[in-house]
Amino acid sequence: MINGDNASSVLVQTDLKDGYAIITMNRPEKRNALNRAARRGLLEAFERAEAAGARVVILTGTDKSFCSGIDIVERQNDEANGVASDPGSDWIEIVMAIRQHPAIFIAAVNGGAMGGGAALISVSDLALASEVAWISNPEMGFGAFPHFSGPATQYQLQPKRAAWLIYTTERIDGHTAEAWGLINECVATDELLPRAEALAAKIAAFDPIALTESKRALDATLGLERDWRSAFKQGIEVNTRIRGRSPKSQLTSAVARMTKENT
Repeated sequence: MINGDNASSVLVQTDLKDGYAIITMNRPEKRNALNRAARRGLLEAFERAEAAGARVVILTGTDKSFCSGIDIVERQNDEANGVASDPGSDWIEIVMAIRQHPAIFIAAVNGGAMGGGAALISVSDLALASEVAWISNPEMGFGAFPHFSGPATQYQLQPKRAAWLIYTTERIDGHTAEAWGLINECVATDELLPRAEALAAKIAAFDPIALTESKRALDATLGLERDWRSAFKQGIEVNTRIRGRSPKSQLTSAVARMTKENT
């Protein structure tokens, strides 16, 4: 296990293998919600994987969670204490780092994936999920648009299925995610990491330039180039408009509900 020297490396662990890396979000007591340190840790882990020449990166979580998105408690505390923070910008850098990384990313979804966690699945090149995994966009339940997972699922899914996730806030399990095309395979829980590693080893044996160029080509196939950064910025703008028009008391109570669920 390779880690950096700072506290962020405890929250995000990197295991370098032969040709690929396993990056694990390690904050199970918070459902792997990404606070500032964890977001920084992810970016550092991506850099370590690239420096090590990893051709494939497996991204996974710990315990019963894959990732529950932004750490809402930290964000709420920042606002209460007047601390300047911009988790939205951090998240754009994370998802863009995945899309711009030379390695092929495989999301190994071991458990719950909410909001930004669902976005990590969509921006990964391939995705596997265990039978106990589930995916949801809960933001509408607290008066917000899923500004990362919304645009990302719109790129991945048919319109009605993306709308279902955004409007209903209901969870879909791994088998449904596979049927919808949000993931490639749903496998037994104890087979998830072995299957991901077997796939990573197979892909890592291919020419690295061919892999990187093919990744770029898939984002621009048939002239339908995916402008990920603009899509995520537009998602943030939607929430800015919502906050400007919705009663503050309504938003506060909704965030409080979400905070309780996320602790």
